[in-house]
Amino acid sequence: MPRYHLTTFGCQMNEHDSERMAGMLQSLGYSASASQEDADLILFNTCSIRETADTRFVAHLGHARRIKRERPSVIVGVGGCWAQSVKDEVFAQFPFVDVAFGPGQVHRLAEFLTSESLTAQGFFEFEGFTGDLPASRSRPFQSWMQISVGCNCRCSYCIVPSTRGREVSRPFADLIAEAQTLAADGVREITLLGQNVNSYGRDLRPQPHAFSDLLRAIDAVEGIDRIRYTSPHPKDMREDVIRAHAELPAVCEHIHLPLQSGSTAILRAMRRTYDQARFLDRVRLIREHVPDCAITTDIIVGFPGETEADFDQTLEVVNEVAFDGAFTFVFSPRRGTQAAELTDGLVPHEVKVERMERLVYAVQRHAAERAGRFVGRTLEVLVEGPSRTDPLRLRGRSRHNKVVNFIGAAAPGALVPVEITGATSQTLTGEMSLLALAADPLAL
Repeated sequence: MPRYHLTTFGCQMNEHDSERMAGMLQSLGYSASASQEDADLILFNTCSIRETADTRFVAHLGHARRIKRERPSVIVGVGGCWAQSVKDEVFAQFPFVDVAFGPGQVHRLAEFLTSESLTAQGFFEFEGFTGDLPASRSRPFQSWMQISVGCNCRCSYCIVPSTRGREVSRPFADLIAEAQTLAADGVREITLLGQNVNSYGRDLRPQPHAFSDLLRAIDAVEGIDRIRYTSPHPKDMREDVIRAHAELPAVCEHIHLPLQSGSTAILRAMRRTYDQARFLDRVRLIREHVPDCAITTDIIVGFPGETEADFDQTLEVVNEVAFDGAFTFVFSPRRGTQAAELTDGLVPHEVKVERMERLVYAVQRHAAERAGRFVGRTLEVLVEGPSRTDPLRLRGRSRHNKVVNFIGAAAPGALVPVEITGATSQTLTGEMSLLALAADPLAL
């Protein structure tokens, strides 16, 4: 039986694509290998959103090259956004690569592996959603579900539209059928994926659908206890979606709402199509309808032209919203984007670092304060397995998407009540309530 080793870089969409790659390979008779040294197929699913992802991937690719020198029969494959972004030069730069394919061409890997001649090939056309491939999920009770591909936004710093193409929504009925199949297979939590999930369905013909329609339909699927999604766009975050969090039992009390910058001038330069006031209005609406909702965000520091006054406005928004958490990034230019061509107002690296330190301090301070509201409460936790820091504890996640490390005994996939006894900016700690025995069969 041939063996494969798959390394994944990047976002949740890439993680889902990798699960589909793994499922497809296993259907072809491959088994997973714990190391590249023992693999017949060394495969990378790449990201190109940030420079650090490129650097990490190239280092891994160098290791694969050394293995291929020792064992020429090994097949090296490169998929994902990085492969798409350098499609015209990937084989010239890395002649030892046998197959390269974009994120919309995952299924073509199977065609390559089953062809009679394994000469180097690249697959980079945009085909929309690439069909129903089998997925090998890391946890049987949780699943990604891709609701659209591509993006119609033109943020000046983002490479996604050139690597994943124009936005195409999957048919509404197909998604409901997939949710029903997943529920029948034991999935309790579904995370809906798209580059801009809350613009889902507007392109469907002859019957457009709103994203809130999809949330309501999946909420009605028996067996689905939790629905999450990522990522929405502030310009498309509407009241019907926010009300869904308040009205639908399965939709979790967590919204990831990317800010990127608190400065309207910088948001305009980023081509984000909303301003600070619009973002804060969305936050107000969320807090009005879902007072206990956890709100997390993305923030970029040091975008070209960002002045100290611009950065101060970002800090003001952070302090006003008091996010439950944030992914923070130092700006790095991406090939082929408008922002990569900007030469005026470049922010020195040391200034970026200093601003990042101030931002992280503010985010973590508010996140710790927000997490403190859970101490003394009993939260429903979906058990994921042993704690990563203490094997005597279990690890799970609350509906607010907070990691919870707790004392108790329950099987992965169980929904158990946990009394929260401590909190940091990142995690909660607690003890499983005695009520757990009656809460869920898997808790027994």
